[in-house]
Amino acid sequence: MHTNVDTLFSNMWDDYVNITPSAYKIHALLLDSENDDQIVNDHVAFRTFNLPKVSLDKLAAHFLALGYEAKGDYDFSAKKLTAKHFEHPDETKPKVFISELRVEEMSEEVQAIIHRMVDEMDGDVVEADNFLYSGKHWSVTKADYDRLLEESEYAAWLSAWGFRANHFTVSVNFLNKTQELADVNDMLKSAGFTLNTSGGEIKGGEDVCLAQSSTMADHAYVQFETESKLIPSCFYEFAQRYKMPDGKLYQGFVAASADKIFESTNAR
Repeated sequence: MHTNVDTLFSNMWDDYVNITPSAYKIHALLLDSENDDQIVNDHVAFRTFNLPKVSLDKLAAHFLALGYEAKGDYDFSAKKLTAKHFEHPDETKPKVFISELRVEEMSEEVQAIIHRMVDEMDGDVVEADNFLYSGKHWSVTKADYDRLLEESEYAAWLSAWGFRANHFTVSVNFLNKTQELADVNDMLKSAGFTLNTSGGEIKGGEDVCLAQSSTMADHAYVQFETESKLIPSCFYEFAQRYKMPDGKLYQGFVAASADKIFESTNAR
């Protein structure tokens, strides 16, 4: 397990930008000047399957070992997902959102594909220091990917990309240029980025103490068993948090908004 939160996030970031090069362009867009390095990461998100070898709890163990604590539980019935979020006592550290697909709710054919992939994995790999940015540990055919895609975009993405941050999130509250999500969205669109419009460009708002938006995922090549294909990789999210009645910024997540954020990796 990692001994240092910052090292872990730095390694996850390097892996993420490798297949999400637009993140660099977005940083350049949002930073005030060459001397401004103030991009605060609100949270990262991970996807997994609810199978014993790779369950949500197995991924969470890496963060719990670094002092993170479980906070919120979420259910996404339409997407057949269960999720939890975790926070570090040091509020400057990013939050973590981990979801898992309820495999038993999928069709028998899709369940068989997922079980076969996970069965290929060495169980010990889940405890390795680099597991959270290690990618996929199985071979998958383009036909299997397409079959998964028919039933669950989430499962297809995970089959192709494996274990890595699905997205990082800019904390709009700590930007120097603007602290308004609508302004950030305008800058992104003006620069040619495509936003996820499922559920509206801005999901949530002041009434639920959290407003979120995201780009549609970059595309990168994945090596399937016999061919390489360009498919959606990762995306960048933007979060504006509002104060609760006690004066503190809301730190949780809003299920109705997160449900739509998942669709940022949809093939468009």
